Amino acid sequence: MTTMGIKENSKALRDSLQQGIYMVINPFVRLLIRMGITPNMVTTIGMLGQVAGAALMIRAGYVAGATGVVPYELVTIAGIVIIAFSLFDMLDGQVARLGGMVSRFGAMYDSILDRYCELISLGGIAYYFMQFGELFAAIVTYLAIIGSLLVSYVRARAEGIGLECKIGFMQRPERVVVTCVGVMATGILGQCGMEWADMALEGAMLIIAVFANITAFARISYCRRQLENEK
Repeated sequence: MTTMGIKENSKALRDSLQQGIYMVINPFVRLLIRMGITPNMVTTIGMLGQVAGAALMIRAGYVAGATGVVPYELVTIAGIVIIAFSLFDMLDGQVARLGGMVSRFGAMYDSILDRYCELISLGGIAYYFMQFGELFAAIVTYLAIIGSLLVSYVRARAEGIGLECKIGFMQRPERVVVTCVGVMATGILGQCGMEWADMALEGAMLIIAVFANITAFARISYCRRQLENEK
């Protein structure tokens, strides 16, 4: 299969999953619209939920550092909170579309708060690792933060000079899924008494660190080729 074919299949799979999720959430979206909830309100609630999830991770790290025992039940709750409020990232767009409330400011506000949500979540995870001496995992999480920022920044800069740049595997939806799975897996495995439970979250951060930065550089290269072709 060619690279183009892989990209097309990947896009088709993502679109199919997205449509399936929309079918599930649309009744709730219509309820929010009838209640007078605006897209920006949904976006703000989602960010506050991410702050709560990060706070739980910070608390878990603090307790682990103070007592030497990781409270994995807190990590599990943090995972549930992060997963639940990550859904608001899809809800706000649907509320805007189905409610006829699409606006340029709303799009900008959503993008900005998405960055806040991601940085807050990953920052909480980095603190969690640092509190009980997992320096390597904390550094990997820091690299994941850099990659996540650069993926979005390269796209924004490309659009600023008139290019469309949405290529790459580790975009925001993938990063959110990997983060949620990593946090939940660590919490559940830890509660089951697995000594290597934190490796699940370390592995998730490593995946994001590697593939997000690869995606950022791939986008830079893609933009360079597009600009060269315009000459």
